[in-house]
Amino acid sequence: MDLSALLTDALMGYFVVFARIGSALLFMPGFAETSVPTRHRLFFGLILSAALYPVTGLGPVAEDRPGALLLIFGSEITVGLWIGLVARTLLSALQFAGYQMALMSGLANALAPNIGAFEGATSMAAMLLIGATALIFVTDLHHLIIESLLMSYQVFIPGTFMLADLTDQFARATQVSLYLGLSIAAPFYVAGLVLNVGMGLANRMMASLQVFFIAQPLLIAAGLALMVLAVPTMMRGFLEPFAEWLTTYGF
Repeated sequence: MDLSALLTDALMGYFVVFARIGSALLFMPGFAETSVPTRHRLFFGLILSAALYPVTGLGPVAEDRPGALLLIFGSEITVGLWIGLVARTLLSALQFAGYQMALMSGLANALAPNIGAFEGATSMAAMLLIGATALIFVTDLHHLIIESLLMSYQVFIPGTFMLADLTDQFARATQVSLYLGLSIAAPFYVAGLVLNVGMGLANRMMASLQVFFIAQPLLIAAGLALMVLAVPTMMRGFLEPFAEWLTTYGF
């Protein structure tokens, strides 16, 4: 076999692997954060693709038809984007929970810079997102992310994808993300309801009392104290379903 043709086929196989892994890393939590320079993310995607290429089982791609190459790259990019977007959708549960927690604590207008590719996140949401990103690396969950990218070659055969199944799983991911956000923020709903009912009763008993100015600092302090107590459970409530999804790609 011609050496140049063999190298061309091997290089084509590498770019097919990069199409999936690079697309997944565009949105993958921990790797696609806006605080990481784009050039560094690109280099990491190229290096990770080169490291995983020998064990993906793909091998050289001997294909010179433009239509077939377009189908292969299109399917790989679609699968990669699906993996990254579902992971980012699960992470959005923390952004939703953080907004609800801030709303219940009277801190909804305390905004933070864009964190985790989410615009207009509240300070509480930013703390949850930063904490989750840090825990992904502290708990070695980033190793599981890389393993799941490698496992995707057993679940999704290169060059093919099941659009109906991908759409269904993405809809399920949205449902699970909403459920996680509500369950994480549930203690704040209870605390906010109790405190606001108490404020309403106090206002009824003494109409001239400026209940809002008196009770608002108490509401903020109670929200921050509850967050300190509940943060470990909140992080566990996100990391465990996220890790389970990475090992199965399903709900």
